[in-house]
Amino acid sequence: MSWYEFRPYVPVAERRRQAQQKLKKLKKKGQSVAPVTIEGRAIAKSFWGKSWCDNLERYSDYENRLPRGRTYIRNGSVVDLQITKGQVLAFVAGSELYKIKIDIAPVKATRWKSVCRDCAGSIDSLVELLQGRLAKGVMDRVCREGDGLFPSPGEIKLSCSCPDWAEMCKHAAAALYGVGARLDEKPQLLFVLRGVDESDLFARTGEGMPLAAAAPSTASRLDDSDVAALFGLEMADTVGSKAPAGPRHAGKASKNARAAKKKAKGKSAAASPRAKPHNSNTRTNITARNRPSRTSNVDRPAT
Repeated sequence: MSWYEFRPYVPVAERRRQAQQKLKKLKKKGQSVAPVTIEGRAIAKSFWGKSWCDNLERYSDYENRLPRGRTYIRNGSVVDLQITKGQVLAFVAGSELYKIKIDIAPVKATRWKSVCRDCAGSIDSLVELLQGRLAKGVMDRVCREGDGLFPSPGEIKLSCSCPDWAEMCKHAAAALYGVGARLDEKPQLLFVLRGVDESDLFARTGEGMPLAAAAPSTASRLDDSDVAALFGLEMADTVGSKAPAGPRHAGKASKNARAAKKKAKGKSAAASPRAKPHNSNTRTNITARNRPSRTSNVDRPAT
């Protein structure tokens, strides 16, 4: 059969059955398989998943091929999808089992720094980030067309083993939608795919602050003597002094106060009567003089 001839139609159920048989052979060779399963009509439900799909649909380059891709992803034709740094590998069940390879350029360092700088101070935790519970301004900045986190068509290279000559075939489109569905389960894979560290978005909180606000200047710092003088002034104000001394005279006033206190202490010590030393003999003599004398039987004369 020629590449330009239409292949016979194969029902979806039969395509998936044939794909599963081929995937079993891959599993026996040790290859892991992760199919994409969609429940309902919505391909993605989380912030990151929907944002990825919205980014695909904003480009006119893809608008003709994306509808067929949505059909394939919804009917379970993406039987395997693997996301690694800068690359998406997938198997999609069509008339045969086709292999898709999507190369996505990493975010440039200057572009990522700009995103982190604009979001500085707005993201508090990694959990909030991965759950998409962000302020609208942060969401708009991260998802901004051209210089946000999501890739543009110029950063995406598509390859499929099918005979379709189009740059984006329906199988590649289904694989791209599969990335959005997978982000519902593991949003951190978006940062892996783009080659950036998600923790940079909240780890750089202080980088956007001017240096004067981030740390006090050396001119505003006080040494120990200045701090003591400052507290001395505050205490004088509390007492009610009308003209508090400036910082230059605070040390001199304190020195004079100590000298005056020492002088007053010396005067009080000189004015008080000097205590006489304690004399045990004097007390004994006074007591003996006032006490009536007694003569023992030994000294009394015999009668």
